[in-house]
Amino acid sequence: MEEYEINSSTLAIVPIDDSTSKIYEEETSYIVKKSSNSIIKKNCEFYGSSYQGRCIGTKSLTGIKSKYPIIIEESRNIIFFPTTSSRTQQSTWIALNKIKKYTKNNMVSRVLFKNDLLLDVDISLYSLENQIIRATMLKSKLYERKLEKID
Repeated sequence: MEEYEINSSTLAIVPIDDSTSKIYEEETSYIVKKSSNSIIKKNCEFYGSSYQGRCIGTKSLTGIKSKYPIIIEESRNIIFFPTTSSRTQQSTWIALNKIKKYTKNNMVSRVLFKNDLLLDVDISLYSLENQIIRATMLKSKLYERKLEKID
């Protein structure tokens, strides 16, 4: 597969190497011939923004200065966060709203998704929790803005 459109059933984008990724969805998985970061960047554009614009927006809303959680599609609250710096091509991207639970598994973290898929991720439990908190902060800021528009 050459292209992939992130959707509401996308769970995670995991790099296999610098130019190939495995996409996990609720019911299936795909191999895509693109880096995980380029899949994220292409989907930001697909949904009407640039990756850089999404990073600037996250920084403006939250004050976060690195490893930005990214709003892929705002109306459906599709927010992903990276496990490493986006400067590397080897970042796993995880959908915030699909996480059920996470635990430490030896030197990595184990993420349990709402569909009961288990995924071991090369990130410390502390860093994973920090990324989840950052992504939740972004989600909360978006929610607050939506409420302000209603008032």
